[in-house]
Amino acid sequence: MTDQLTARRFIEAGPTAIFDVLRDPEGHVDIDSSGMLQSAEGVRVGAVGDRFTVHMDREAKGDYPMGRYDVEVVIDRYEMDREITWWIDGTIKPPIGHTYGYLLEPGEVEGRAGTWVTSVYDWSAVSEQWRPIFPVNDETALRATLGILDRVVRRRAASGA
Repeated sequence: MTDQLTARRFIEAGPTAIFDVLRDPEGHVDIDSSGMLQSAEGVRVGAVGDRFTVHMDREAKGDYPMGRYDVEVVIDRYEMDREITWWIDGTIKPPIGHTYGYLLEPGEVEGRAGTWVTSVYDWSAVSEQWRPIFPVNDETALRATLGILDRVVRRRAASGA
């Protein structure tokens, strides 16, 4: 069994439009397919070490009785319009050690310009204590989030946001 899941999707938008959603705290809430992310506070991230708060509701997932709680998203890789990854600094100390992220590659499909977006969910650094609950999300959830990301990017472009 692997300690990482990935999903990939072509989105008919440039990397800048997609990356703008991914570096926006509310963008994370907008594209969440699990229903756990309720709202976020903070400014758009711009560098490794930047943080923002996400208000969570684990009951939406219905798998682990944690209720409502807050986490800090901590950026650990950041290359504008190319890569963003983060780890979670939450109520459990030390942090569990799982990471999420996206890789963006400009591309073309059937003559249409856009971006290949790869979602990466990695729990290889998680301690044995927490391994039984991983993966929290499956590949279907990653693919669903990419579909929602596509929709959010198109809506923002249509509204001029």
